[in-house]
Amino acid sequence: MGLYADFHAWLSGSTARWTVRYGDSLRLGGLDVADPATWRVPTRHGEVPCEVYRPSGVEGPLPVLVHLHGGAFIMRHPRMDDFWCRFVAAEAGVAVVNVDYAVAPRHRYPVAHEQVHDVIAWVQQRAADQGLDGGRLGVSGFSAGGNLAASACLRARDEQTFTARLQLLGVPSLDVSTSDKPSTLAHPMISPRTVRLVRAAYFKDETRRTEPYASPALAGSLTGLPPAMVLTAEHDALRAEGDGYAHRLRAAGVEVEHVVVPRRDHYFLDGSDPTQARGLMGQMASAVRRHLR
Repeated sequence: MGLYADFHAWLSGSTARWTVRYGDSLRLGGLDVADPATWRVPTRHGEVPCEVYRPSGVEGPLPVLVHLHGGAFIMRHPRMDDFWCRFVAAEAGVAVVNVDYAVAPRHRYPVAHEQVHDVIAWVQQRAADQGLDGGRLGVSGFSAGGNLAASACLRARDEQTFTARLQLLGVPSLDVSTSDKPSTLAHPMISPRTVRLVRAAYFKDETRRTEPYASPALAGSLTGLPPAMVLTAEHDALRAEGDGYAHRLRAAGVEVEHVVVPRRDHYFLDGSDPTQARGLMGQMASAVRRHLR
C-alpha cells in the first residue's frame, strides 16, 4: 500500500484548499475578526508558519489558544478551520495561533508531532513579546489535530516544556495502532480503508504506532495532564477511543468535560444544522473562556 498511500496523501493534500469546504456553512460568529497575521516559528524541523487571529477591541495581554486543524495528517490546509479560529477569538476574547504543521507524504511521524510541541512551547515562552499572556494558554485540535493536541500535552508533562490550562479535543484520533474502527453506520465517513491509507502515509513505521505520543490512548499514565474538554460524535468510527480517553483522564484525576454529540458522524460540526453547530461552538468557546480568562 506504500506508493498508493503516498499518492493518495499527495492528491488529498494538493487539492484540500478546493475540496475541504465544510467550514463554509459554519461561519456563525467572529466575522469582524481581522485577517490573521503570519508568524514563522522555529522548531527542530525548521520554521513552521502560523496564522494568528486577534479579537477586535480587547485590551491588554491576551490569553492564547494554539489550534491544530484536522486533515488526517495529509492535508496541509489550516484555513479549513478559519471559521473556528474567528469564532473562538471573538467569543472567548483570546488570540488564536493556527499551526500550519507538516504532513505526509513529504513528512512522516513524528515530524508534525514534534513541530506542534515546539510551536506551543515557543508561543508560551515568547508570548509577552507578541502582546500575549503565555500563562493563560490552551490547546485545541479537531480529528488529527486532536491527536496532535493530546500528544503535545503528554510530551509537555513528561519534558516540563510548557503548561496548558486546557486541552480541547474534538473527535480526536487517539489510537493509530489499529485500523479496526467500528461504526454504527453502514458507510461511515472514516472507513477501515481510509484509516489504513492514512496510517501507511504518515505513520509509515508500524513499530512506532504504539508510542504514546503517536497513540495518546495507549499512554501508561494520564496523571498530571491539563483539564480537558473532549467531544465525540455518536456515529463516529473514532468515538470509542475518544470516550475511553475521557474516561481515563477522569479516572486519573484530571478535570474533564465530555460531550457526546448526538446524530453525528465524524463531522461533529454539521452546517446543515446551524442551531446545533452554533450551540457546540458556543460550548467550546465557553470552556476556552472559562479556563483561560
